[in-house]
Amino acid sequence: MSEFQNVTIVKQANVYFDGKVNSRTIMFADGSKKTLGFMQPGEYTFNTADPELMEILAGELDVLLPGSGWQTIKGGEAFNVPGNAAFTMKVKMPSDYCCSFLK
Repeated sequence: MSEFQNVTIVKQANVYFDGKVNSRTIMFADGSKKTLGFMQPGEYTFNTADPELMEILAGELDVLLPGSGWQTIKGGEAFNVPGNAAFTMKVKMPSDYCCSFLK
């Protein structure tokens, strides 16, 4: 899906790691939530509450998920993150992403 219809967008940005990771929150009528964001090269560790689906729209990164080794993810690929977990990304080049919060 290249676009979303009938959504509410939170105007204030989510800014992490001294501005190197930014996103905007998108709310859907059914109560689901996604963020659309952009990451500069660097290494970042995130903590989750709910499970997430991370779609890398463009760019390339390595991800370390709980219980597995490093994996390379390129634009057009995705990975799942369990809830109540930490995961680390080594962003190799500027990367565009969509994060879906799964409940």
